[in-house]
Amino acid sequence: MLFHFHGGIHPDEHKLESSERPSARAPLPSRLIVPLQQHIGAKTKAIVQAGDKVLKGQMLARADGMVSAAVHAPTSGTVLSVDLHAVPHPSGLPDLCVTIEPDGEERWIEHAPLDYRAMPRAELLAKLQGAGIVGLGGATFPTHVKLSINPAQTVETLVLNGAECEPWITTDDRLMRERAAEIVQGIEILRYLVNPAETLVGIEDNKPQAIAAMRQACTGTDIQIITVPTLYPTGGEKQLIKVLTGKEVPSGVRPLNVGVSCSNVATAYAIHRLVNHGEPMISRLITVTGSVRTPQNFEVLIGTPVEELVKFAGGALPGSNGFILGGPMMGLHVSNGQLPVVKATNCIIVESAQLFPPPPAAMPCIRCTRCVDVCPAELQPQELHWFAKSTNFGKAQEYNLFDCIECGACNYVCPSHIPLVQYFRFAKSEIWAREREKRAADAARERHEFRLLRIEREKQEKAEKLAQKEKAALAAKAAAAVAPATDSAPAAVQPAPAAAESAADGATQSRIQAAIDRAKEQAAASKEKDTDILTPQQLAEMAEIEARRADIREIAHADAKQQQEQQ
Repeated sequence: MLFHFHGGIHPDEHKLESSERPSARAPLPSRLIVPLQQHIGAKTKAIVQAGDKVLKGQMLARADGMVSAAVHAPTSGTVLSVDLHAVPHPSGLPDLCVTIEPDGEERWIEHAPLDYRAMPRAELLAKLQGAGIVGLGGATFPTHVKLSINPAQTVETLVLNGAECEPWITTDDRLMRERAAEIVQGIEILRYLVNPAETLVGIEDNKPQAIAAMRQACTGTDIQIITVPTLYPTGGEKQLIKVLTGKEVPSGVRPLNVGVSCSNVATAYAIHRLVNHGEPMISRLITVTGSVRTPQNFEVLIGTPVEELVKFAGGALPGSNGFILGGPMMGLHVSNGQLPVVKATNCIIVESAQLFPPPPAAMPCIRCTRCVDVCPAELQPQELHWFAKSTNFGKAQEYNLFDCIECGACNYVCPSHIPLVQYFRFAKSEIWAREREKRAADAARERHEFRLLRIEREKQEKAEKLAQKEKAALAAKAAAAVAPATDSAPAAVQPAPAAAESAADGATQSRIQAAIDRAKEQAAASKEKDTDILTPQQLAEMAEIEARRADIREIAHADAKQQQEQQ
């Protein structure tokens, strides 16, 4: 039984242009530009430098933290630089990349299959991280994190996403047609890791050849191949889970919390390459289509420049004016052909005015609510648009802005041609930036408060040490005053023990008091004797000095009181 999610649209598919040709291996490019940030999470740390010789599959940058995945050399050659280079990102900002000049020899590191069934689960997850395996459905979330299951959690359903609902993209379709057996081997490894009660593979009904190939490959297993209706965005993780299981994944909750684990079929294939061949993630299947002579799918090395890949497809046709990295609904529009292919790149569409005419100018929102009708996350896009436009980000969060999957369905149906998704992306980026600033400010405040506490503690410790020194000095002075008197006392008189102790105590107290009196007399005698004959001018100067001292004491007292109130 299949279920339905809210909304969805039926855009023109444009899949036959590239899906009917077998995939091919792209030739070795003249240069590979490998970004060190190709996943959601912490950046990797480079472990190579300019001039190093590297082998195919050699690690270029190690994972730094739990939510991170390593990056590897796609081929053998020489590292030309480890420097900033333009990368596929909405910001347009450069990022750290390793540029490699291939030597054409394709010499591999030593690699071998893994006996995963003899491995502890934690060790296999660490291998996935070290091999740079990330989700290839678009989000590039590190796979080892996604499969890290709390012992208290139970996975009832493992879902494999083969829907590939976005127009123009056919990578998963060709992958399932041509490498179904290898995908199933990857699914078995996923089943070993999550131990699900059932395994479901969802494929849209516009891919009959892929459905047939996967069903044949699953013969003799309990893996179920389920055909789902063609509707965008069925390929969204939460949407496909709803269609196949009927379960709603609540806002801010991972699918694991409702007993479901979801991975892409291309991710399963990458896991198979690692476990059964020892190969890290250094390439992937990419659709090259749009305004090109020969639309086709290619097995492409990570880091291949976009322009070179387009040349492998026969080159761009006259009138081409840019590229879409990804699909037309969620992809990134760029003009720089030197951007490298990354792990998230599943499609390159060469744009032209004929295929993608420029949108009309945006008009004011007419509150038609068509965007509400098609939103698969059941949001209020028109309200989010107003909140984003007015920078009322707090209200946007109240309306669950971060549940938006940026599918573009609202853009597609908007009669006013408002770029709604761009507004949502702007609002999200501003909220993230403010959160980062708040965390930085909180950390600075904590450091300042700790500094004030440390200064106050040091003052208190210094005062205590000074008091102890003064106390010790007074005790030593009193002991010195008592000692001569004790030495001069007659030794012949030997009173009874109790009386002697009492008399000794009394004598000691008398001697101490006498010593204190003598000290006072000496202090009085040491004072200046000419203070009584000061001139009026000298007296005025002394009064002025005393007034300044009083002001300083008041200021110091006020500062100390203010610091205590701040603490």
